[in-house]
Amino acid sequence: MILHKNVHSFHIPVMGLAFTIDSPVRVAQYGIDSVISIMDDDLIEKMTAFYANKFKHPYEEISQKVEDFRAKRITNYLNLLDKVVTQKFEAFKSELIEKRIQLEEFIAILPSSSLLKFQLEHVLTSGKNNMMELKTILDHYFIPGSIDVNIMTKIDKDNFIDDEQLPVIYNDAHAALRGFVNSTTNSSVIFSAGMNPRLYSYMESFDAFYPNANGQFQKKIILKVSDFRSAMIQGNFLAKKGLWVSEYRIESGLNCGGHAFATDGFLLGPILEEFKNKREDLIQSAFALFTQALTSKNKAVPTIPPVLKITVQGGVGTAEEHQFLLDYYQVDAVGWGSPFLLVPEATSVDMETRNLLANAKEEDLYLSNISPLGVPFNTIKGTTNDFFKSQRIASGKSGSSCPKRYLALSKEYKNEGSCTASKKHQDKKIEALEAIRNTISHEVYAKEFSTITEKSCLCVGLANASHLELGIPIKGQAQGVVVCPGPNMAYFSKEVSLKDMIQHIYGKKEIEDHINRPNMFIKELDLYVSYLTNQINEALEITPQQVKKWETFKTNLLNGISYYKLVFEKNKCFETSKEKFKNAILKIEIHLSELEFKTTCV
Repeated sequence: MILHKNVHSFHIPVMGLAFTIDSPVRVAQYGIDSVISIMDDDLIEKMTAFYANKFKHPYEEISQKVEDFRAKRITNYLNLLDKVVTQKFEAFKSELIEKRIQLEEFIAILPSSSLLKFQLEHVLTSGKNNMMELKTILDHYFIPGSIDVNIMTKIDKDNFIDDEQLPVIYNDAHAALRGFVNSTTNSSVIFSAGMNPRLYSYMESFDAFYPNANGQFQKKIILKVSDFRSAMIQGNFLAKKGLWVSEYRIESGLNCGGHAFATDGFLLGPILEEFKNKREDLIQSAFALFTQALTSKNKAVPTIPPVLKITVQGGVGTAEEHQFLLDYYQVDAVGWGSPFLLVPEATSVDMETRNLLANAKEEDLYLSNISPLGVPFNTIKGTTNDFFKSQRIASGKSGSSCPKRYLALSKEYKNEGSCTASKKHQDKKIEALEAIRNTISHEVYAKEFSTITEKSCLCVGLANASHLELGIPIKGQAQGVVVCPGPNMAYFSKEVSLKDMIQHIYGKKEIEDHINRPNMFIKELDLYVSYLTNQINEALEITPQQVKKWETFKTNLLNGISYYKLVFEKNKCFETSKEKFKNAILKIEIHLSELEFKTTCV
């Protein structure tokens, strides 16, 4: 067995605005990496006040009247997290040295491949009980989990003061990036939702993203990508600016939580295979451009390529799947998201929402159109947000008061932008719809009305869980909670401890009877077939161009099926469920083969 320096082989990805907003405080002392969203500076300011009070740190409010308040709020919160995590980590290390029971419990949650676990077990079995040796091992091999941050590149709203547009550096994503860079954390920023050349170019102005003389980075760049081509294009774009991508985080297009960016039928397995086979191409292509750019900028130039990690997330639910991803695809770590929504020690979720998630069945989890971004959004039926939204629609007052405006990105009605979930935007849309009501059928009217009013206020809904869990007052219009689990949530049915979840990940304890749970690759394939089927069924008219697109989509899925048949036939993984796997593949393949696309217009 190859031993690894990483404390753990999993990380907790960003979830919503609130669900992982304080995860580093909860889990970083155990060496677990987690990701927080830095989109909502209002929530961040409230969290700074809460945790400054809880851990007895000084706090001074940063109001919206302060210049560059968004960036300063983010910096302030990250600095506080850095202090609190260090404080908790050092206290935990002391406990490990002083209390044998605590040390044994910690060893029990470490993966078998952990070099730290190997060293600690050696000390215990030697019987020496040498505290100095123990301290030396912990100091050398044990580090706190990283306080990583996520920025959705699409959420880069222009900002104004008295109708005058501010410079681009005050756009939301730009300010968030600046807030991260100015913090004391030695961690990574994850860019998700695609490429933003203007934002990527802004990174050039920060020394923290360039390597020092030892080839080390103060701040690292992680890109969340859907395929190899995207990774190569974005990585080379940044390398030409002297910026190195330290990790590509591959996420399933549909078998994930929150916003879902479906591929053109390319499945996770074949995508990971390409990354495995072309990893060195990715490194060398970027390194040549990277060193040229650094030389031209008179920066320190590494003699060897910096570390480049490949990680994956989306729909993982068993230790067998986790280990297969590590072993067969040789990824560096695996992201576990939705299952951690049922772990109070790791995520910030109110009790009502946690119960809703625990009781969720497959039919309760669905790909919705509630996001104002116009991107499909994985969520669950029966949220408190659904309740309040339905009440407003029934009373003829659809739409949100839009207090935060982070998603006010539509320029349809005004230059400053408006959110499609806002009451003002929806009122105008409904007024326009009413004007043509007599010229369209009742079915068309109902569909258009639903399309307008189904949008949810994600800015408030995705933040409210922390307010409710931590007892922070909620002001303004009642929005309830929006939660964004992936389809994998259906197979986790109860609240669990952090220890039990970690042991489940590493195959030391089964927290669920997963006999009826589909393999993660089969589940994703099924989701893609359903996605294609729905697109066909919902199309009002089918053009030759659309048929061509669907044919390509179908061909990619069939190629993916052929790939899975080959991989799982020659591989010893999933031995106990191979027959089940074959039957599921065959059923999906038959359904997919029967799909036909006929043009309805020229």
